[in-house]
Amino acid sequence: MKLELIKKTAIAAALSVVAVAASAMTPMQDESLSQVSGQDGVSIAADLNLKIGSFVYTNTTENASVSFNNIQAKGVIAAAIDVINQTTFATEFVVPNGITAPTSFYGGGDVVRISLPASIGIDATKLLSVSVDSVTMGGSLAGTSFGKFAMNGIDIRGTNVYMWAH
Repeated sequence: MKLELIKKTAIAAALSVVAVAASAMTPMQDESLSQVSGQDGVSIAADLNLKIGSFVYTNTTENASVSFNNIQAKGVIAAAIDVINQTTFATEFVVPNGITAPTSFYGGGDVVRISLPASIGIDATKLLSVSVDSVTMGGSLAGTSFGKFAMNGIDIRGTNVYMWAH
């Protein structure tokens, strides 16, 4: 019984030391942080499989409608998320887009960049594709089919999205 009590006490003491060590961490100042190097950012990859039962356009004046049925979007999407500084944001976004008054919508500072990499080495058959199984009429032409359509190989690689607080 005493041996078990000693074991429990030793475990409790060890956990206390870990807790004290963790609470002893102090924040680093900007000057110290500027000397730190390492990997930053986050990468995300997804195999998109979106299904929409139908999209219906109705013209209430003519009492007619068009239905796009069984819409599907499939394909691979990959993104990298990084924090970039004001100079990089200006170089990549503000200047190329001819924005002359960036402070009207952006107050300065760091920006989060979400990039869809241009070269992720995926097979072109895996790019984003959208299909509609059927397009049908409603109202006076109910049941009439216009067939189906597909948009294949939608390539959104190389796209950048920027976010900041305001």
